[in-house]
Amino acid sequence: MDGGASLMEPVDPDAFECIETGRMDEIGKFSPDQLRPFVPVLTRAGLLHQSEAFAKSSDFVQPILLNLIQNEAANNIVSLLQLDYQNLEMDVKKELQLRQKLGNREQDSILVQNLSQGITLEFEKAEGTRKLRLILSEILFILSQICEAMLHVKYGQWIITRLVANMPDSFSEVCFHLISNGDKCEEDTEGGLIRLDAMKMLCKMNPKQSLLIRSRCVEMNKMPALAVFVSLEAGDTENNLVPFLSGILLGNDQPIRNWFSVYVRNGQKRKSDAPNSLSNMRESIFTYLRQILEESRKEGNLNNGGVVKGSSLLRLLCALKGIAGFKFHEDEISHLVSFITLRAPITPQGSRFIILGLCTLLACPSLLSTPEQERVIIEWIRSLIKIEYSTGADAVSASFGEILLLMAIHFHSNQLSAISDLVCTTLGMKIAIRVNTMARIKQIFIQDIFTEQVVTAHAVRVPVTPSLSGDLSGFLPVHCIYQLIKSRAFTKHKVPIKDWIYRQILTTCFPIHSVLPALLEVYTQSILLPTSSTIGGAKVELTNEPLSDDEVLSAFQSFQNKRLAPQLLILYYVLLYEDNRLNNCRNLVHSCRSIKSYSGKLFSQIPIKFLLQEAQKNQNQCGGLFPSLLKLLTTHFPQLCIANEWLEDNLALADDEPVFSVTKCTDIDISPDSFEQAFLRVADDPEDSIRLLEICKQLTPHKLWSYSKDIVSQVRKVAQPSVSRKIQDLFREVWYKLNNVYPRHLWEITSNALLTDGSLHLTADELTVDPLQVLRCDTRVFRCAPILDILLHILAASLAASRYFLWKHLQENPSMVAPGPNPQSDGEREELKVALVAVQESAAVQILLEACLPNEGDKAEGISCDLTLKEIQSLICSFLHQMFIADPTLAKLVHFQGYPLELLPVTVRGIPSMHICLDFIPELLSQPEMEKQVFAAQLISYLSMQYALPKSFSIARIAVTTMNGMASGLMSEERAEFFIPALSALERLCVTFPPLVDDIVALLMHLGKICTAQNAVERNRMSRIVRNKQLLKKINETYCHVVQYSMKDRHVM
Repeated sequence: MDGGASLMEPVDPDAFECIETGRMDEIGKFSPDQLRPFVPVLTRAGLLHQSEAFAKSSDFVQPILLNLIQNEAANNIVSLLQLDYQNLEMDVKKELQLRQKLGNREQDSILVQNLSQGITLEFEKAEGTRKLRLILSEILFILSQICEAMLHVKYGQWIITRLVANMPDSFSEVCFHLISNGDKCEEDTEGGLIRLDAMKMLCKMNPKQSLLIRSRCVEMNKMPALAVFVSLEAGDTENNLVPFLSGILLGNDQPIRNWFSVYVRNGQKRKSDAPNSLSNMRESIFTYLRQILEESRKEGNLNNGGVVKGSSLLRLLCALKGIAGFKFHEDEISHLVSFITLRAPITPQGSRFIILGLCTLLACPSLLSTPEQERVIIEWIRSLIKIEYSTGADAVSASFGEILLLMAIHFHSNQLSAISDLVCTTLGMKIAIRVNTMARIKQIFIQDIFTEQVVTAHAVRVPVTPSLSGDLSGFLPVHCIYQLIKSRAFTKHKVPIKDWIYRQILTTCFPIHSVLPALLEVYTQSILLPTSSTIGGAKVELTNEPLSDDEVLSAFQSFQNKRLAPQLLILYYVLLYEDNRLNNCRNLVHSCRSIKSYSGKLFSQIPIKFLLQEAQKNQNQCGGLFPSLLKLLTTHFPQLCIANEWLEDNLALADDEPVFSVTKCTDIDISPDSFEQAFLRVADDPEDSIRLLEICKQLTPHKLWSYSKDIVSQVRKVAQPSVSRKIQDLFREVWYKLNNVYPRHLWEITSNALLTDGSLHLTADELTVDPLQVLRCDTRVFRCAPILDILLHILAASLAASRYFLWKHLQENPSMVAPGPNPQSDGEREELKVALVAVQESAAVQILLEACLPNEGDKAEGISCDLTLKEIQSLICSFLHQMFIADPTLAKLVHFQGYPLELLPVTVRGIPSMHICLDFIPELLSQPEMEKQVFAAQLISYLSMQYALPKSFSIARIAVTTMNGMASGLMSEERAEFFIPALSALERLCVTFPPLVDDIVALLMHLGKICTAQNAVERNRMSRIVRNKQLLKKINETYCHVVQYSMKDRHVM
């Protein structure tokens, strides 16, 4: 018993540290009883005189050793230390090598040879060296299991501690081995408790390694009670236990959270009243909570330090409850309610503590288990409302008033899942909050504290968030307003919200907060789609008020690239409003409601394209606004979405050359008279004009716009043939830069500047109604490629605007019938619109094709004019190609109308989309008009040369067959009228498709015979004879060309 009692004495940690670090000069301050566990290591150290460290401290160690040597155990150790350990070491190494060999038997041993009796009798009879060899042999056999074996021996945990105390360098290895073989919940088994006691003793012996041992427990997901014990042993709940538990439960490692949660749940299932690690942890946490509570009561309220401590503790308790299933006792609930309802300072930290307290109430519904606790909570929330009214939301970046409002809004709309998401987001953890547990707190919010009318009245008085951006975190007033508008609370209680939204938009900056686009969406819907309410027994439809024109335009008074967020949001609002208005126009008209509409004049004063390009360049700063803006723009302003222009802008962005480079742009003041003086002699002295246009290119877009009228007024002078091409190109570049600011107004002043009739003035609305007015310009424009490019851009924009204008007119003026489908009436109106658009666009195409024909002046000027004409034809063909691919039916309409045959080579080669004509050529051939039939024959011949495809070959064969039938079916005058211009098409078909040569030769022979016979019959009709002779001559020429080509082709073959 005495030996066992002495063995169970704890190892002094200070003495162990001295032994471990070799500070032998401090050994003298310990008593013999404190040094008793270290007798082996001290005895060995005293006998090894070679050690310099111990030699220096011999004056201190010698008296202690003399005292210890009187002990019998020390004398036995001295005798063992006098053995020949060098030979033993060599034998042990040989023994280890032998045991690693395959086929080794336990009887084969280097250390123990000639073992005649049992190992026990041999040990009793042997001398010291023999005994040590026997012990070493057994230790090597059970070396890997020695720690585990000691746990099953009486006093095993104390033996392990003494062994480690005398071999300090093995401390980490032994501890890690014990942890790795431990259980996930070591307090559930007797063996686990013994292992836990052993680890506790080791940690007490070497407390400096305790945190490393705790980390290894967490890493291996083993022995959670040991980790908790180590945290508690430090005696510092604030800086040790709370951070440790928070790191486990709020970290990102799900297996660790699960491991600790199982430990907590299993610990709560135990019925034993004996204290354990979980009960000790609970007591430590709530002792810490009561300590903060008492300090705050003494001071009257929480100080800043207490607020930070309290916030950390609340998050930990919520994590224990929600993640680990921790259950509070009644007295703990009472203390927690008192803790939550403490008065916190109105600071960002205090606001955070209050918000966490509100979320704790929702995450832990058991806190409202008694009427007294409910009363305390209700009074606390009401006091928060009073504080919010008196201080306002400016005191902190994310006031607790917003989250109170948001909770009340969600409760009123019965969005309990949104409440759960709000709590999880605020606490920073994912916990399960059952909906049925929130019934009482919901009742308190919507009946006792926040009625819906109180919520709306309070929300509209909340100040807007200054410099609202996506960088601000937390729940802001804009979240509350969004939810209230979405639930139609403002309209239901007639609370105006327009001014608040407008003020918040004006204070917005980049990056745009993600809730703002959603806020504008529900706001526009609340303006256009009414909500029904009963007032005085009558059913009334209520809506919010839209922004006025003055409010919209005032947001665009000044432009700064860093302050474009309000302008982008206002633009998004007006576009979204118009989109919703037009989509709901039928219902609005039939409901006889007067709805505000934003006019085209207002939109012309908004730099829409400039803002959209800025949003495209800074998409990461716009909160996902650019795709929605682009969608609305393509729908309601197709004239601003011309393909070529967008491709050029995108290429500039891809080459890191922004459309508006702030670093390269300057603001230089230019006299308005400078433009008139510079362009007065632009043809003779272009130097001043070039220098002025170069300066204009360097101006910022809005500075340049101030000179737009002065610049555009010179367009007719620039279009003169004698003006340098460099000036024309510079003018075009400056014009397109202006086009990115206020394009609609620019098109208006440019169209008027190009008119030859000075008395006529076109407005932007007139250009939209009749886009062909654009082409009533100076004819010199059609021989100046840069200015023609500008004209074509205005024409394309005007045609697109006209299409949208007609569609908008149909939407705003639906057929006056009862609501419901009326396909006949609407179908007729749609057909009329399509017909009008087709007439406008086909007329524009015909005018442009006519401009491709050479005039008298072109023929007189010679080669230089030919090059200019080819450039003009190329521009027009490119423009027509875009029109044809946008609407293939337009190509069919234009070719059924026809155009001069001499333009067919130009259009077929210059318009890549002309191949679509192959689809309707058979139909064109079957038309009764002779001109269309000739046009079809010529068209298929040119298309066959450009597109030698199987489809072209089939249609060419059809054309030859049709012409063969027409040779016999037509009258003499008609035959000559058709075949004289059509025979040249047969020559091209022979060149392109040699298999048709036989059919074409047969057609020519047949046609010649008919003409010869016709001449013999009608000798008295000279006019017919003359026409037939002309046709015969054409037939002979064609036949000769076909035969020559055929013979040449065969010779080559």
